[in-house]
Amino acid sequence: MHVLVTGAAGFIGMHVCARLLDRGDRVVGIDNLNTYYDPQLKRDRLKELEGIEGFTFKEADVVHAEQLREVLARSRARRVIHLAAQAGVRHSLRDPQAYVQANLVGFVNVLEACRHEAIEHLVYASSSSVYGTNAKVPFSESDATDHPASLYAATKKSNEVLAHSYAHLFGLPATGLRFFTIYGPWGRPDMAYWLFAKAILSGEPIKLFNEGRMARDFTYIADAAEAVVRVLDAPPVRDVQLSAAHRVYNVGNHQPVALLDFVATLERVLGRAAVKEFAPMQPGDVVETYADTAALAAAVGFHPATPLERGLSEFAAWFRSYHKL
Repeated sequence: MHVLVTGAAGFIGMHVCARLLDRGDRVVGIDNLNTYYDPQLKRDRLKELEGIEGFTFKEADVVHAEQLREVLARSRARRVIHLAAQAGVRHSLRDPQAYVQANLVGFVNVLEACRHEAIEHLVYASSSSVYGTNAKVPFSESDATDHPASLYAATKKSNEVLAHSYAHLFGLPATGLRFFTIYGPWGRPDMAYWLFAKAILSGEPIKLFNEGRMARDFTYIADAAEAVVRVLDAPPVRDVQLSAAHRVYNVGNHQPVALLDFVATLERVLGRAAVKEFAPMQPGDVVETYADTAALAAAVGFHPATPLERGLSEFAAWFRSYHKL
């Protein structure tokens, strides 16, 4: 199968490309290699892929509609995995325009390109952030998502609404995946687990917001990639009630971990104690995330289940190797 993957040099994108190539698919990856974090990490991820038969990379930006249409038309892809986005809750407070361009303009460009190329299935990244201030746990796909706590969350909610409209109007089958705190090797340096590991190994303090009273549904990257590929193989059919071939699924470990327990696990796998600083809650953050993954399991026979200690051990080994520590 020929697949186009946007955001191929990103954390999830790299692992999804590797999983597709491993099973014999041909992958065209695109990425704009922006400077939100060090582009060298993105280039290093691409080096891991470029030696694999069947992988082609094109530096391109989904914000440029004609460029995207041209790449998709030439790729021979019949299915698209859209992972390119401006990530980060806190950064959205400082640079909202970056989110409007990448996550809204870019997403509409992807929808338009897929519509005109008659793509069989679009799988796109949403986020657990869409649940916002929802107090009910675990978070279920049937819960209301009308109260986002950040601009980032609002753009991801918008993606789901836009995808539904294209599925309804133009018959574009689409599936959104609400990722819950993905972690693991080759991760993003703005994520808490990376920042914590760096600080712990350097003897610097780590900052725990909301005085450490937080919990996250940490999801190992290999599980997330497996979920993406399985969903890609299961295009939704038109739902009579919703009048659209569009679905959303949670992708989480369905087991929230308290922040202090997470830090204790990271300390064990790194063999170092953390110096902790407690701080107030940050704007845009939520206290807890917790995924109900029953719908995903029913649809594709899989849900993430890698234990945190095993996943963090893999991350710690990669982190030391990559930074030559």
